[in-house]
Amino acid sequence: MRCKCQKAESFGGATANEWSPVSLPVNGVHGATNIFEKGRFALKCNEKTQSIEEEAWDLLRASVVCYCGNPIGTIAANDPNSTSILNYDQVFIRDFIPSGIAFLLKGEYDIVRNFILYTLQLQSWEKTMDCYSPGQGLMPASFKVRTVPLDSEDSATEEVLDADFGEAAIGRVAPVDSGLWWIILLRAYGKCSGDLSVQERVDVQTGMKMILRLCLADGFDMFPTLLVTDGSCMIDRRMGIHGHPLEIEALFYSALLCAREMLAPEDGSADLIRALNNRLVALSFHIREYYWIDLKKLNEIYRYTTEEYSYDAVNKFNIYPDQIPPWLVEFMPNKGGYLIGNLQPAHMDFRFFTLGNLWSIVSSLATLDQSHAILDLIEAKWAELVAEMPIKICYPALEGQEWRIITGSDPKNTAWSYHNGGSWPTLLWQLTVACIKMNRPEIAERAVQLVERRISRDKWPEYYDTKRARFIGKQAHLFQTWSISGYLVAKLFLANPSAAKIFVNEEDPELVSALISANPRRKRARKIFKQPFIV
Repeated sequence: MRCKCQKAESFGGATANEWSPVSLPVNGVHGATNIFEKGRFALKCNEKTQSIEEEAWDLLRASVVCYCGNPIGTIAANDPNSTSILNYDQVFIRDFIPSGIAFLLKGEYDIVRNFILYTLQLQSWEKTMDCYSPGQGLMPASFKVRTVPLDSEDSATEEVLDADFGEAAIGRVAPVDSGLWWIILLRAYGKCSGDLSVQERVDVQTGMKMILRLCLADGFDMFPTLLVTDGSCMIDRRMGIHGHPLEIEALFYSALLCAREMLAPEDGSADLIRALNNRLVALSFHIREYYWIDLKKLNEIYRYTTEEYSYDAVNKFNIYPDQIPPWLVEFMPNKGGYLIGNLQPAHMDFRFFTLGNLWSIVSSLATLDQSHAILDLIEAKWAELVAEMPIKICYPALEGQEWRIITGSDPKNTAWSYHNGGSWPTLLWQLTVACIKMNRPEIAERAVQLVERRISRDKWPEYYDTKRARFIGKQAHLFQTWSISGYLVAKLFLANPSAAKIFVNEEDPELVSALISANPRRKRARKIFKQPFIV
């Protein structure tokens, strides 16, 4: 994507000159996107200490990337002292979500609108990995703005967008969550700004349908959940989440609900909406029935009979009771429960994955009782899941031989670090939305107070290490943008709880009635349902 540079007149009160990026070498390449902006948002060592929120806003604005003079996103990290930038100078789809919310809540809509439309154009790019192209509809993991000289003129330059669909990523994994987050952000933009013209555009409707068709495509799987490889979401390295990870399923469910609200009612969409409705019912039933675990369910699994060859089997996935790990027996409180991380034949991943559980609350994938139970568990196990910095990305960490086998001895994902039990401040905003939805904001307020004690002093790291999150992550980038924006969004939502509705999906009465008819113990038989849903 190419464009001759022209500066925008203004954005969020900043002049075009203030938003003009400074061209600094990145990994030795000149013309790469800015590391720090000049003007009133530049950091100055001799300035007086600001409040945490003021500092966070300055840092967030300093991370903004412009394309042809228009703001289109925020880079992943903005640490001027880092010698290992890697791809942290790029705009990541998932990383921009909290940044976009922060700007939306401040009434600065242009950057989010630009982000939505430019990433949509990138969707149509040809994507190839070793002569193979993935399905249409895949959204990039990230993109980067580069300034390159024009061949025709010596002094003239133009800006180009370079997108990464996973073909340059570590492990070469396609980002399944990018398209799901894009749909969720599109709905939030319309609800917050009141501008529905973006989601009604023909190209936006087409892009949304391409994502949905890619996700709803038929395959060999017997389950309504999305089947993905390891590392296809926020946990983008090998961590044993291949299969049907909860994070992807929760985002998938939320994206389906958001898309159903926005799809234009036309003849060409009828089949897609029908398939979407059928999948929503089947997915919600599957997750609520088979992923849920509490003390009662754990005891039931403990007494499972195995090798049941029957249509009416209780232990449908042939889970062996010996799979119950010793830590879980001690970890599970008397009051509370959660959705497990993954479910496959003869395998349950009993780890607690924070994002998947929180977004199951936000999207109403979890029932009302299950949602409260998840928050009950977080409160009961505060010392394990939160400790000194919110909040563990997963619990517990893989250690010893298990770590060597599952991660491939990944030196970045050692026990209680990074994706393997590290603590990620950016998850604060998802925790806040979930708590507000369940009318329990005091949990989020307690977490925010912990963050404010040290995150500014620690220079806004990407993640924290150790069981109690006492150390800054050993390879954590400082001035991590989504750590900054995650804190700001949490503060904004707590100050105005009604604003959290832009992400909340309320439970659909039609889905509830369809779920009531779905009895997991019913015998296999041919039956014609009058409802327009198929389970």
